[in-house]
Amino acid sequence: MPRIAIPMHDDPSHASRPVLDAIRDNLGFVPNVFRLIANSPEVLTCFAAFQAGLAGTLGAKTRARIALAVAQVNGSDYCLSAHSYLGLNRAGLSAEEIKLNRHGTSGDTRAHAAVDFAAKVARERGRVSGIDIARVREAGFSDAEVVEIVALVAENVFTNFLNEVARTEIDFPVVAACEAA
Repeated sequence: MPRIAIPMHDDPSHASRPVLDAIRDNLGFVPNVFRLIANSPEVLTCFAAFQAGLAGTLGAKTRARIALAVAQVNGSDYCLSAHSYLGLNRAGLSAEEIKLNRHGTSGDTRAHAAVDFAAKVARERGRVSGIDIARVREAGFSDAEVVEIVALVAENVFTNFLNEVARTEIDFPVVAACEAA
């Protein structure tokens, strides 16, 4: 049972309705996480803008891979469920790649560097080594892209933590962090 109310999307008086409508138009429905964030229209507006700003970075597959790695590090069943579904159905990741991403790796060499780095950033709370940064650069990532990876980690940490605090009901096929990936 959720510990924080999840507003109904159809509430016409809700100030977050335009943002929720845009999410519905994009995904076909409004996931519970966005309705949860809509408790604060200001936070939802900022979060949606942050997501939109990052949507053009690193490619959809890499963004999905990073989301999976971070959700696994943080033990967020809601986000693992959502990103497994979206990774498979929207980003075009294979089930095998999703399993690898949950372990902070990838079958693609360049993507492996990004996912490994993102998992370390999440696990070590940003306290990565110079060697970690050198490895991601050696894989061809620019300083701008390193910043984008860290931004994606932060975006995902927010939803991981919020869903854990709220105990958001999972509205995707359920994937549990404790399950062997």
